[in-house]
Amino acid sequence: MSMGRRVGWLVVGVALLAAACGGAEGGGSTTSVPVTTTTSPGDHTPSTLPGPLPANGELARGDVERVLDTGVTDAELADLVAGNTEFAFDLFEEAAASEGGNVVLSPYSVAAALTMTYAGARGDTAAEMRDVLTLGLPDERVHAARNELDLQIAADPGPVSEGDAEPFAIRVANSLWGQAGYPFLDEFLELLARDYDAGMNLVDFMGDAEAARVAINDWVEEQTAGRIVELLSSGTVDSLTRLVLVNAIWFKAGWMTPFDPEATADGTFTLLDGSEVTVPLMHASDVHASYTTGDGYEAVQLPYGGDASMLLVVSDEGRFDEVAAGFGPEELASVGAAASMRQVNLTMPKFEFRSQLDMNELLEALGMVEAFQVPWPPDGADFTGIVESRELFISHVMHQAFISVDEKGTEAAAATAVVMSLTSAGESVPVTVDRPFLFFIQHDPTGEILFMGQVTDPR
Repeated sequence: MSMGRRVGWLVVGVALLAAACGGAEGGGSTTSVPVTTTTSPGDHTPSTLPGPLPANGELARGDVERVLDTGVTDAELADLVAGNTEFAFDLFEEAAASEGGNVVLSPYSVAAALTMTYAGARGDTAAEMRDVLTLGLPDERVHAARNELDLQIAADPGPVSEGDAEPFAIRVANSLWGQAGYPFLDEFLELLARDYDAGMNLVDFMGDAEAARVAINDWVEEQTAGRIVELLSSGTVDSLTRLVLVNAIWFKAGWMTPFDPEATADGTFTLLDGSEVTVPLMHASDVHASYTTGDGYEAVQLPYGGDASMLLVVSDEGRFDEVAAGFGPEELASVGAAASMRQVNLTMPKFEFRSQLDMNELLEALGMVEAFQVPWPPDGADFTGIVESRELFISHVMHQAFISVDEKGTEAAAATAVVMSLTSAGESVPVTVDRPFLFFIQHDPTGEILFMGQVTDPR
């Protein structure tokens, strides 16, 4: 794809950056100076430009507060989650084919980043993004439903069982990082404040882009408990960057029935090519879990001490590729419907790894094409919902995810960056996970897939 005359960058996602230069022409209202400059939400001290540019990371918020009573119906939320699930499997299929081996990603994070970006897309660009994200709701309800989903996921799950070794914790955060003085459209900023709780952090990309990059990376690292580091590599932002939209998710939960570390012992794990390796295998007897079998696989759903669970889908020997290729939203739903509570004697590996994915080609393969094209009106990307001038296009979509599974439970984190440029029960069932498998971490009340992946080599 030709980059044309590249003059700036914009990233969107668990770091979404936007860049633009030049003034906007005509049209709707814009915010070229922060309405409010604050050092913390709720401290409202008016500030105007020109004058000294703010320190990188200084928080600016207007009068728009996050909507907590969304009015979203159960049917609307279910529609959004169903679309997210379709998108999750589409994206994972492309990622697994591209990467091979171990893969972990957070479709929740990627969808959040791209849906925030979608708020500023128009015309065919918006239509393609809507189709790829499988957004079934009317535009005026999409972002309200996303808000409701985030609120429910971040809600306190309440007390957990006394035996839970690790308290359930989940953190979801959004933020904006924008160049002071740039004419962002009021409607765009208000929507992201209202439905994503994303305040504007004032930065000086023009004078010190490196300091802005470091501030954003530090924020992401803090929000993900140090698990996602250096999300934006050196050179990703420059003096022409104008906006970064950031979404981060961090998750940690203990198993409802923890594994006994003393029962962990080295065992054999069979790789895709049939060879065997020795890895630490955890063992737990009489685990109370949902269990079922399907065509070529068995599935067990392990509850955490909170509103989440991990589903393991273990293929029969030699059938991983077949099962992985055929396992989609319908199969996920059927597993949930067919599973029954059983006592399970479970053996599975400990594992820890991270994935770093450049998603441009993956998203283009799904049909999101115009958003990556240099905007030469009337053709190319149209993000005039962010700034009136048609000058922004996505140059990179980057994603980083981390997962660690041990005897106590699971810790996972993810970040997504969209970089944009501008021109100018019964008997116990033995389940032994000693071969490649799929995993899904779901928010149980909504069914949203928070993380998913495959483990082909747990070493």
